[in-house]
Amino acid sequence: MAGKGITVTPELIDYLLEHSLPRTDVHRDLVTRTEEAMGDWSIMQISPEQGPFLTFLARLIGAQEAIEVGTFTGLSALCIAEGLGDGGHLTCFDISDEYVSVGRPFWERAGMADRIDVVIGPAAETLAAFTPPRPVDLAFIDADKPGYATYYELVLERLRPGGLVVFDNALYSGAVLDPSDDENTRAIMSVNDAVAADDRVEAVLLNVGDGLLMARKR
Repeated sequence: MAGKGITVTPELIDYLLEHSLPRTDVHRDLVTRTEEAMGDWSIMQISPEQGPFLTFLARLIGAQEAIEVGTFTGLSALCIAEGLGDGGHLTCFDISDEYVSVGRPFWERAGMADRIDVVIGPAAETLAAFTPPRPVDLAFIDADKPGYATYYELVLERLRPGGLVVFDNALYSGAVLDPSDDENTRAIMSVNDAVAADDRVEAVLLNVGDGLLMARKR
């Protein structure tokens, strides 16, 4: 049976944003600065509608302790940090301080810098060595796709019961429907299948941005 989805146009994205948590000048300026600094690589930034969703999600579950694997220039980190409760804390794991440095001034402008710590290095190693100060409520994974399975296991160990792990690019521009030799596509498909079948969590796959796979730890 065909679904009831619609084609998401730029105009419809604008409509979504007009009826969601408001974006500030800081958000918009960070997007612009990322495009200037990163050029074609700016596509790695989360989609516009994912930002308000991450903020809302953090608030919805009352998140205090959060993890992000793959920060890029920091828009998703900013949005997650804005959704954390008083005393909330976000630890970001990324391979490139050059990328993260683009976002730091914007975290400062938004008054969120004191909520965000960054650990630079291979996330499979730095996350494995990380002991959070309290159980993690929310984790966002948006890094190298072949690493997703490893990051999932490391995050799940640190997640509280009822906590959420969210994967970006879970639809991978629709490539998940086509058998492919592409390493990234295979990795995404494998994680989608594994999480859906994992009895440690309950999962839902949403058509938000490039797809968000969400898993709630039982």
